Amino acid sequence: MPSEPKYKRVLLKLSGEALMGGKEYGLDNLALEHLAGELLAAKAMGIQLAVVIGGGNIFRGLSGAAEGMDRVTGDYMGMLATLINGLALQEALIHKGHEPFTTNAFTVAGIVAPYERRAAMRSLEMGKILILSGGTGRPFFTTDTAAALRAIELNCEILLKGSHVDGIYDSDPRENPHAKRFEKLSYPDAIDMKLKVMDLTAFSLCYEHRLPLIVFDMKVQGNLLKVLGGDLSIGTSVT
Repeated sequence: MPSEPKYKRVLLKLSGEALMGGKEYGLDNLALEHLAGELLAAKAMGIQLAVVIGGGNIFRGLSGAAEGMDRVTGDYMGMLATLINGLALQEALIHKGHEPFTTNAFTVAGIVAPYERRAAMRSLEMGKILILSGGTGRPFFTTDTAAALRAIELNCEILLKGSHVDGIYDSDPRENPHAKRFEKLSYPDAIDMKLKVMDLTAFSLCYEHRLPLIVFDMKVQGNLLKVLGGDLSIGTSVT
């Protein structure tokens, strides 16, 4: 590994599925321990690290809406799921000796601090891992959009998306064994092809604000450090 990281401040988007390991739903302690170790290794490189976490391992608002639930109610339930995941990741980091700064996009009195940009920036400057739960705090927006938004707000140099596959494909490689993997993409191409790795709002935000994106396999130990060190063979880069 290079002694100097390529980036100083990054935002990492994690799906809720990253926390459930081999389970069909919920939380897996081994997965949380793995993620906490990877995040602390990044911190040890001198990286200022913010993390936006999804909630799909517990509840998805779109799935609830598809079954007849009110979409707004379903989205708020999904936001609460991201808070559960954020608290779980917080505890995994505390167990390894690091006290992160955990915030939520909407007020949950007595449990977690509400998101406030200046406080979040200070926590990064102090070397704390910043956990951002609650999505954008509003319905109809995904946690991918929340990740793009927070990365821009917090002056991050790059958005990293820790995925369950090793980059962006033209179709789902779990369903299509002949799916083509991209090494590099432009945002206009990703938007035109309607690639499913992120929603169009998130892609558009990144494109408008010239925020680069790398999608990579977070399950492989050491991949995060390789990406932070500038290894271009890991994942797919979008600029």
